[in-house]
Amino acid sequence: MSDTQDETSYVADYQNERGEPVLRVFRVLEGRYFRFRYADRTEFLVDHSGSEVWAEWADPLTLEDTATYLLGPIMGFVMLLRGVVCLHASAIVVGHEAIALLGPAGSGKSTTAAALAKRGYSVLAEDVVTLDDRGDHFLVRPAYPCIRLWPASVKALYGSETHLPKLTPNWDKCFLDLSEQFHGEPVPLAAIYYLSERRDDVAAPLVETLDRSEGLMSLVANTYATKLMDKQMRAREFELLTRVLRHVPLRRLTPHTDPARISELCDSILQDFKPRINTVHV
Repeated sequence: MSDTQDETSYVADYQNERGEPVLRVFRVLEGRYFRFRYADRTEFLVDHSGSEVWAEWADPLTLEDTATYLLGPIMGFVMLLRGVVCLHASAIVVGHEAIALLGPAGSGKSTTAAALAKRGYSVLAEDVVTLDDRGDHFLVRPAYPCIRLWPASVKALYGSETHLPKLTPNWDKCFLDLSEQFHGEPVPLAAIYYLSERRDDVAAPLVETLDRSEGLMSLVANTYATKLMDKQMRAREFELLTRVLRHVPLRRLTPHTDPARISELCDSILQDFKPRINTVHV
């Protein structure tokens, strides 16, 4: 891609081992395009309407490496440009409704979604959970039929780190194919569970209600492209997330530090959500 750029919009605080920001974002040609430049030399160009995306990468990276960016932060930004706020979360279908699993990186969203998939529940979205605004409710659109898991999570779920294939030779994450267990239609969002810090406590796993102010901050902290929003986008996001809290229950979910207790974590979610289920899932 050309080095022509108008202004730097964002520089990530996090740096790689060479002391370089892991991501820089530029506004190109008077804001008609956004250019994402990652430290590994993967680049994306996104037009202002979110209708076209171009990508390039350098050896030894592959298309699969590039897709990890495309299907996460880039797609979250594209949806924002199209007027749809997205959560950095996973979503599963229970009955005829969606549960979103929210939390910071490493909190266990994907692992919990995979554990529920192992029980037979359909996965609806991974990484990018849409809040498709329908006034008094919100729809989660289907994403892609894959969950990416670290080897430690694969071992906790399946007994061996090598049970699943690697997503790409250049990364340790593994690929859980859900093409035969994927929900392909939009589903109303019925509950959000925020995964907090793990605790070595007899009470964990534990489900608690979040108060409104803490809940709003949890949602704001886990949307996409926050640093790239203009004032209009930010106001729209704040108003929408406030309505989400009025219509969708938000719970704090505290996992246990022992990964072997993931089954109990799933039980806690399902028992808390069970009163909403119209159709019993066997």
